[in-house]
Amino acid sequence: MGSYTIITDAGKALVQLLRREMVPEIIQNEDGIGLASPADKGDLTLCIHLYDVSESEDFRMSGMVSDGVDRQKFPPAYLTLSYLITAFSASDVKFRSEEEHRILGKVIQVLRDFPGLNTETMEFTTGGGRDGIRMEMKKMELEEKLKVWTFPNLAYRLSLYYKLGPVPLESARTKDIRRVKDILFRTDYA
Repeated sequence: MGSYTIITDAGKALVQLLRREMVPEIIQNEDGIGLASPADKGDLTLCIHLYDVSESEDFRMSGMVSDGVDRQKFPPAYLTLSYLITAFSASDVKFRSEEEHRILGKVIQVLRDFPGLNTETMEFTTGGGRDGIRMEMKKMELEEKLKVWTFPNLAYRLSLYYKLGPVPLESARTKDIRRVKDILFRTDYA
């Protein structure tokens, strides 16, 4: 299960995966890939921007979770993390679009090859995550994409939209319980 840092940990795991699979073949150095808004990209070639966190509609848990012999935890919240992934090439203007398309193509390939996130190791794997956490491309119309792209003074750029989920965020609330130790059965026959 994930503590309150699970959102940050998932983003860092995504950056690590893309760095491992794309540097130096596609992007020259690891510092070119990072978590940032496209409006605050700095020197990044590939920006991974978490633009929405929502409770998972597909996965909810309502019962208490055992936390040892005499304690229970309240159920975790399961989240869906939505990412905007944008490439920024520093190439000459006549090669810029081609390079950005190549970068985005590689991102699609990597995320298709490593779709599962294991919350124990915080690494993306080739199979489904042990907990069922999957990275999938979102199906969105252009109009929806334009609504997400709300960065002032920045023209729309071709970007990828992905979702990661269900990501478990464990509760910090616990409840002490007492186990049944003795049972007395009694039968009365008149």
